[in-house]
Amino acid sequence: MRDLAGVRAQLSWRYFFRGQLHHLLLATVLMPGAHALATPSLVGRTFLGLPDTRWVHGLIWIVVAHQVIVWLVFRVQLCFGTLTELLGRADLTVWSVLFFPFLAARLVGTIIIGWLDAGSLGGPQALHVIGGLLLLLPALYTGWSVLSHFGLLRAAGGDHFRDRYREMPLVAEGAFRLSANAMYSFAFLALWALAFFWASRAALALAIFQHAYIWVHWYCTEQPDLAVLYSDVGG
Repeated sequence: MRDLAGVRAQLSWRYFFRGQLHHLLLATVLMPGAHALATPSLVGRTFLGLPDTRWVHGLIWIVVAHQVIVWLVFRVQLCFGTLTELLGRADLTVWSVLFFPFLAARLVGTIIIGWLDAGSLGGPQALHVIGGLLLLLPALYTGWSVLSHFGLLRAAGGDHFRDRYREMPLVAEGAFRLSANAMYSFAFLALWALAFFWASRAALALAIFQHAYIWVHWYCTEQPDLAVLYSDVGG
């Protein structure tokens, strides 16, 4: 397996944009779809002086901004090693400081929208709570598996920054025994669980949007990157 310098020598601006036309097209479908599903149940409640519709729009744009930034950072780092050139050994730390607050904002935004839209799903609250717990369990198990077996820096894309992450064996413990892509398959179920706990149609619509859009990131950005990082085939 070539080191990262060898990988970068085979890449170009053409690879930088690989998959991003599909990313753009899918985003233009998913964003209005999320808005159309989320807003009918909103009744104009406010939090911190902002109406519920603003919170919905804000969360949609936070999700898009997060995944566009991930594409930009992954590709400039993979193709050119830009963050390493600018920041040296602090590159991955600085990236993590940017990456994880976006994830936290997505979680907090879903909670706020669920609270503002609580009860809009209708039906027995007990069933919503049971459904939420059933969804939360695999999400929590996946979070524990990431912390115990995978590591946060590796989860943030450490293999785009360091050869040592590329040289690690595949993780097959915890939730990764059930799915090699457990983070995308199960972790995002936590957002669905929050929506059910609040019995919120808007929060559920945005949980579905976020879960669908993370798979767009996988197919359009991360999967092609991994094919390059873990093979001797350039792009």
